[in-house]
Amino acid sequence: MSIQQIYTIFKSCGGVVTTDSRAIKGGELFFALKGENFDGNEYALKALEAGAAYAVVNRDSSVAALAGENPRLIPVEDTLKTLQELARWHRSMTFVDGKPLTVIALTGTNGKTTTKELIREVLSVKYRVTATEGNLNNSIGVPLTLLKINSETQIAVVEMGASHPGDIKELVDIALPNFGLITNVGKAHLLGFGSFEGVKRTKGELYDYLRRTSDKVFLNVDNPHLCAMASERNLQNDPERPYSLVLPYGLEYSGASVLPSDPEHPYLRIRFSQDTTLTTSLIGSYNADNVMAAIAVGTHFGISFEDACAAIAAYIPSNNRSQMTSTQRNTLIVDAYNANPTSVDAALANFANVKAPQKIVLLGDMLELGEDSLQEHMSVVTKVQESGLDLACLVGEEFGKALKELGLSASGCPDTAKLSLKWFPDSQALADWLDDRKITGATVLIKGSRGTRMEKTIPSL
Repeated sequence: MSIQQIYTIFKSCGGVVTTDSRAIKGGELFFALKGENFDGNEYALKALEAGAAYAVVNRDSSVAALAGENPRLIPVEDTLKTLQELARWHRSMTFVDGKPLTVIALTGTNGKTTTKELIREVLSVKYRVTATEGNLNNSIGVPLTLLKINSETQIAVVEMGASHPGDIKELVDIALPNFGLITNVGKAHLLGFGSFEGVKRTKGELYDYLRRTSDKVFLNVDNPHLCAMASERNLQNDPERPYSLVLPYGLEYSGASVLPSDPEHPYLRIRFSQDTTLTTSLIGSYNADNVMAAIAVGTHFGISFEDACAAIAAYIPSNNRSQMTSTQRNTLIVDAYNANPTSVDAALANFANVKAPQKIVLLGDMLELGEDSLQEHMSVVTKVQESGLDLACLVGEEFGKALKELGLSASGCPDTAKLSLKWFPDSQALADWLDDRKITGATVLIKGSRGTRMEKTIPSL
């Protein structure tokens, strides 16, 4: 069956696709995807029984043999590839006022989800926006985002994640963006990328695509790594093109500055002029670049600076990203959705500027760093020791190895004059320890890779 025929079926299903047989409400097009630990083909018949209109299955699966007697089963060579091809076709067949739909793709080591949310808020002042939900930013999530585009959509904002070379190339070839933005590049997923240079090459696949199509790049010109990546691709000075492909932005570029935080002003504030200050609900000066990106995108699409700032000021972060919350006993800075050396350095640097009578950090392992893991975790331990904190609790096997390499006891590090340093095998063990201590009156930074589940500690604080 051709992708055009499947597209006709998709439209007959109201443009509703699902990959979860448990989420069937009736009338959907179900895609039976296969993973390392599951095979959606085994649930295709259940999906149909639950009310799905059709089920796309792998041709080599046992259920595909029933397609002859059940026309609601659609056998294909590869269900994931078909999902991606369907999303690409849907995106290419979507027009707004007779012109191809505007798709903004964004990626980066840190801040891409927050930046995506800020861009969504700003653009929503004027446009009907379809954007990535949560962090559905991989080879499955990007197609699902594109397939949510409907007749009401005027702009789509698509977040793209990567952990291996070629990941971004695959995703841009599906999404066909006309605009792109890389938030930053740093040390993350080094196990997959191999090196920091590998990170830059992979993230730069977004720039490569936009250069080929002569489309636009939102570039943080304050960031030397991004500027170098743009320069390597002649995005600004390509003699074959009569105009620059770059739309510049940046804190310094705009003459703006971050105001210092204090107990009365804990959130990020940006001073644009003597009379204009933007107060956000984001924690951390590292979010300033994300704010500037959202303003730049909004301005390009005809949204006034004042309206963009108002939308950003109204945004409340969620999902354990740059959130400040107060419990009955403590103030928490929760940034526990993910962690890598770049984001941990930024979080610690920001926390150093927080004024509080008692400061504590709870740090979980930074995962997927490959052969650089030991050195990077040792570097974090050293920075924590020099930070002037009251207490630091480290969680996970990688921090345990780092402590051992530094000659510190992993079973309970000796207190120094200024810092009590503790290690725990997992976040639940730390939560149990905190339950016994009943810490009160502290400001606590909580950060770690998703796999460490550092949010488990929140109820104990």
